[in-house]
Amino acid sequence: MRVIKTDIEGLAVIEPSVFSDARGYFFEAFNQKVFNAEVAPVEFVQDNESKSSYGVVRGLHFQRPPYAQAKLVRVVKGRVLDVAVDLREGSLTYGKHFSVELSDENHRMLFIPRGFAHGFSVLSEEVVFQYKCDNYYHPESEGAIAWNDPDLGIDWGIPEEKVVLSAKDAKNPFLKDMK
Repeated sequence: MRVIKTDIEGLAVIEPSVFSDARGYFFEAFNQKVFNAEVAPVEFVQDNESKSSYGVVRGLHFQRPPYAQAKLVRVVKGRVLDVAVDLREGSLTYGKHFSVELSDENHRMLFIPRGFAHGFSVLSEEVVFQYKCDNYYHPESEGAIAWNDPDLGIDWGIPEEKVVLSAKDAKNPFLKDMK
């Protein structure tokens, strides 16, 4: 496993060691002991999976403390642009985002610590997306930022006219308008 630190403290791209042969491939997607030593000491308690079609943008979602979640995300099938936005008060990178392409071909994963908003856009015809969380979902603590916030300037990798949003995500506020 190779851990690639990003310019935003705590965010890390993880490239697993993939073993391929004529039968296909094998890789260890998660090992608690290795993850704690190489990335961050985290205990995951919930796994989630979603399936989406091209153009779907999910996010930018977060949970407020004390129900904030750290996440380890990856793609099982397809390709996404995965995005994390730093919402940690006092952070030198507050309001900055990081994006990385995750796919079933590159097997990359992204670790997102607590205090970030998270979202992704679907770049392939279809995607199956998985994420591990270190805290349980708590609906009353849910928050979100508009996917097209001009201050964030995120290039989602798909034309705006092709973006597909949930009714809920279509109403998310800009970061500057949040309490």
